[in-house]
Amino acid sequence: MNYFLLIISILVLLLLITRILNAKMWAIKLKPHTETPEKFGITFEEVRFPTENKRSLYGWWIPAKHQPETSATLILVHGWNRNLGRMLRYIQHLHPFNYNLLAFDARHHGSSDADGHASMYKFAQDTAAAVKYASSRQIDPHKIGVLGLSIGGAGSIYATALAPLIKAVVTVGAPAHPVDVMEHTFRHKHIPGPLIWFMLKQIERRIGIKYELFAPMNNIGKSDSAFFIIQGVEDNVVLADQGEKLKNAARPENIKYWAIPGRGHSDCHHEPGFWDKLNEFYQTQFEKGSKTL
Repeated sequence: MNYFLLIISILVLLLLITRILNAKMWAIKLKPHTETPEKFGITFEEVRFPTENKRSLYGWWIPAKHQPETSATLILVHGWNRNLGRMLRYIQHLHPFNYNLLAFDARHHGSSDADGHASMYKFAQDTAAAVKYASSRQIDPHKIGVLGLSIGGAGSIYATALAPLIKAVVTVGAPAHPVDVMEHTFRHKHIPGPLIWFMLKQIERRIGIKYELFAPMNNIGKSDSAFFIIQGVEDNVVLADQGEKLKNAARPENIKYWAIPGRGHSDCHHEPGFWDKLNEFYQTQFEKGSKTL
């Protein structure tokens, strides 16, 4: 009997420890943006649109300079614990290519609604909601692309299963599998192996869906969208093997891969030719009548 109580006590203790660690490690503060596209003299409209669980998302709608009704539209998705302000550099460089742009705060980020907790899965749902909102405006629904950073990139890949209108996706530093990036973070924090298992199980239960169902590497090969996977070789947040896994899991005809030597998790956009490569990829896909490279 005492032995049984000891086991129960240990399990309860492990549960409490893992809850505390998870809450501390993945805590997100709702930090609104401090700058807007006005910084670059770009006209924008503040918008709100619905997402899952009766929540709403805050965003910036930026019409193309010329003929927005027939121009391509890009959805811009920030990463974990960021906000749409992270996409200002992308807005600055992509808007001159005459895209409609929609940047938004994912749930539990920036000025969007909180919703219990954030997750890669919710990023995907919110990206799909952004696509739905964009398609409700006067645009060409056959020319919609997504650009996602880090977890936002991972969510963008799964979003193609939720929003078939997505024709082309660019990701920068996107994890191939949520467990890979979380295990790397846990080990970096010197968390013991047994606790890692408990923490992963606890997070999965909280999300309410199995990791395997929304893991990008398990979905990229099922998608008809075209993908441009960009990975910094020196990335120590999302390791370089994640980009390789995504490349290998995708259909060969639907994938373009760029591993950038000397770049990390947040500086790939400084690589010479970066913006022209993005524009070339999107334009190639939008000019095609099908979703293949």
